[in-house]
Amino acid sequence: MPKTTQTNRASTAPDQLGTGPAGHDVTSEERQAAAATWLLSAADNREIAKQEWSFNDVALLRCGTLFTAVRVPLATIVAAAGTDDLRKLGAYLNEVLLGGAVFLNRPFEDVYFLVPPSTWGGWSVPDTDCLCPGVLLGVPRPGAEPTERSHWLVEMDGPGVLCMTEPVMRVVTSGRLRIAQNDD
Repeated sequence: MPKTTQTNRASTAPDQLGTGPAGHDVTSEERQAAAATWLLSAADNREIAKQEWSFNDVALLRCGTLFTAVRVPLATIVAAAGTDDLRKLGAYLNEVLLGGAVFLNRPFEDVYFLVPPSTWGGWSVPDTDCLCPGVLLGVPRPGAEPTERSHWLVEMDGPGVLCMTEPVMRVVTSGRLRIAQNDD
């Protein structure tokens, strides 16, 4: 997955994961571990959340402090991307969002964009929800396999790497427009 930079993504954490000591490139596993540690900061109980990730594919994390999430029907995102192939869908989202974390909840066919908590107060896109502060969200563990019921379409690139609100709005608007055109 291409690396993003601080200038083209929303973040609630400093851009610290380019290279490590003595020029050591940070591996995917190290990025996942750092993202997991950061995400666990949103858990009411970190140990329980770790167990949830160990035994299930999701942990309940609280929206509102570190992040919130915009929930969009999968059909809207498929329409925007022009494909229902999940790998192509993830590549499309990574490109148009310029990075940021996005996951799919298969049972409900919803896509969740992790966005800054400030998004909640100004989000007003029809047929979507921006989760209010305090809501518990089932977040997949970093590195969850695509076969699991909830998994990342675009992995979190490091601690605090969130989607910017405007590109998410553009993706949703594009998908809604394409659905409306097909209904005519």
